[in-house]
Amino acid sequence: MDKKVTVVGAGNVGATAAQRLAEKELCDVVLLDIVEGVPQGKALDLTEAAPIEKHDAKVAGTNGYEATAESDIVIITAGIPRKPGMSRDDLISTNAGIIKNVTKEIVKHSPDCVLIIVSNPLDAMCHVAFDASGFPKNRVIGMAGVLDSARFRAFIAMELNVSVENTHAFVLGGHGDTMVPLPRYSTVAGIPITELMPKDRIDALVDRTANGGAEIVGLLKTGSAFYAPASAAVEMAESILKDKKKVLPCAAYLEGEYGINNLFIGVPVKLGKNGMEDIIEITLTDDEKAALMKSAEAVQELKDDLAKLG
Repeated sequence: MDKKVTVVGAGNVGATAAQRLAEKELCDVVLLDIVEGVPQGKALDLTEAAPIEKHDAKVAGTNGYEATAESDIVIITAGIPRKPGMSRDDLISTNAGIIKNVTKEIVKHSPDCVLIIVSNPLDAMCHVAFDASGFPKNRVIGMAGVLDSARFRAFIAMELNVSVENTHAFVLGGHGDTMVPLPRYSTVAGIPITELMPKDRIDALVDRTANGGAEIVGLLKTGSAFYAPASAAVEMAESILKDKKKVLPCAAYLEGEYGINNLFIGVPVKLGKNGMEDIIEITLTDDEKAALMKSAEAVQELKDDLAKLG
C-alpha cells in the first residue's frame, strides 16, 4: 500500500478500525497501544485473516511511536471510558493527559499527518489535540457527526422499512445529548422524512439518536459501542486517503461560521487529501440555531473545564 494509517489505542474501537482499514485495502496499518503484546497480537490475528479476506494490507502492532513514522492519518482512540462514580472532570483530566502526550509523540514522527480524534469527551479532546499538535485546523478533525448521523439513518430505515442506502441524515453540534439532528435535511431517496412520518415519530427517532451511545452501554453493561464508531472514523479516513471530497458532519474548529468562534463543534465539512478542505454553512431555522447554540454552550463548558486543569 502507498498510504499508511496509525490507530492509537488497540481496544475495541481501535482494533475494529484497523480491521476495516485493512479489509478495505485503504492503507497499511500500524496499531499502537501501551499494553505489551496486545497490539502485536491483534495485528497478527488480522494478518492471519488476510488470506481469507483477500487483502494485502500490512498490519503491524507496536508499543513504540517509531513504527508510526510518516503516517498519512492518525486515528486516536486512546483513553479510558467513564466508569461508575467517575465525574466528567475526572474523565476530562485523565484523558486530556493521555491525548496530549499521544499527540506530541505522533507529531514528532508524522508532522504532516491528519489527526482524527475519537476519544471522549470528543469535543474537548479535539481541543487538546489541536493545542498539543500546533497543526492548522484543517488537519485536526473529530469523529462524531458521522456516527450520530449513521445512527439516525439506521433508525429512519428501521422505522420506514427501507434500505439504509436510501437514507441520508445530518446531525450537528457537540457529541452528546445536546447534539442537533436536522429532520429537514434528513431524507429517504431525496424525500424529506418530514413528509414520510409524523412529528411524534420523528421526535422519538431524534431522541433515540441523541441517546444512541447510552442505549448501547445500557445493553452491553460492561462496555460501549465500537463497530459503528470504528466505521465512522474509517469513512472519514477513506475520504481523505482517496481525496473523495465527501461532505460529512465532523467536529471542526469554527472561527465565525454559524456564529461560533474558537470552538470544535459538529458541522458539515468537505474531506479530501488536505483533511478538512471546507466548512459548509447551511441555512438553519431559528429553532435549529438555538439548539446549535445550546450545544455550543455545552462544548464551551468542557473547554472551560480544560482551561481550569491548566
